[in-house]
Amino acid sequence: MSVEKFQIPGAWVFTPKQFSDDRGVFFEWFQDSTFREHAGGDFFLAQANCSVSQRGVLRGIHYANVPPGQRKYVTCISGSALDVLIDLRPSSPTFGKWQSVLLDTAECKVVFIPNGIGHAFMSLEDNTTIVYLCDKRYNPSGEFEIHPLDPTIGITWPTDIEPLISLKDAAAPSFLEIKDSLQTE
Repeated sequence: MSVEKFQIPGAWVFTPKQFSDDRGVFFEWFQDSTFREHAGGDFFLAQANCSVSQRGVLRGIHYANVPPGQRKYVTCISGSALDVLIDLRPSSPTFGKWQSVLLDTAECKVVFIPNGIGHAFMSLEDNTTIVYLCDKRYNPSGEFEIHPLDPTIGITWPTDIEPLISLKDAAAPSFLEIKDSLQTE
């Protein structure tokens, strides 16, 4: 097991130890003690989500009002995805910066996304399945989007895949349009 801190304060990647034999693979993708040690508190599950996407599907950038925010614990159980976090906390030294990690079934990495961080991912294979635990329920009046191809943020998405974006995400505002409305925790 290893935990790697992101450059974005509070975000980290957990790579669980895998146990393989002729039957398959077993690993623990969530451990309360590991979470508590690295997040500084407990994770109380309020909602669990599952997203199945075809190759090229680009979901996000999504974020929740802070407070209350919505912390997420995200992994890939089938296929692979480029998972991206964007720091939307105006008081953070990495405000407006992004960082990515490959989520797949080879390493079984898990990403912790703290409050105030935007989230997006692109499916790199057909039938990529992403599951995430959330510490708050979905709140439609407090959930927002930023256009995932916004050049101001400048995320480096794979160039060999044509992005498939929902109408809602395609109509999302740019980072500059929402920047002044962001709140610090």
